[in-house]
Amino acid sequence: QVDLVESGGGLVQPGGSLRLSCAASRRIFTFNSMGWYRQAPGKERELVAVITNGGVTNYATSVKGRFTISRDNTKDTVYLQMNSLKPEDTAVYYCNADLPVNTYWGQGTQVTVSS
Repeated sequence: QVDLVESGGGLVQPGGSLRLSCAASRRIFTFNSMGWYRQAPGKERELVAVITNGGVTNYATSVKGRFTISRDNTKDTVYLQMNSLKPEDTAVYYCNADLPVNTYWGQGTQVTVSS
């Protein structure tokens, strides 16, 4: 069992920045990868960014150049730095942990981009 706790969401104006954090209850270096997904109202959940155990990253086309995923193994935490936010980035953001035998999700944190 892995517990994932997200934080850092909130309301921000277009062009602003937020940093999301995801703290895991187990050592993240044992995970295959960790990632961030988001789900907007009426839409399916989609991948935003993922980082593997080896540090390889992958991003959705819509966030490339604006978002950065990183990890701190000493704190068992993954971050998502979001810059130049747009209204279309509004969604609930979920942290994901992919382990060899199971996948776990956090409870989600709301990000709202609006003036």
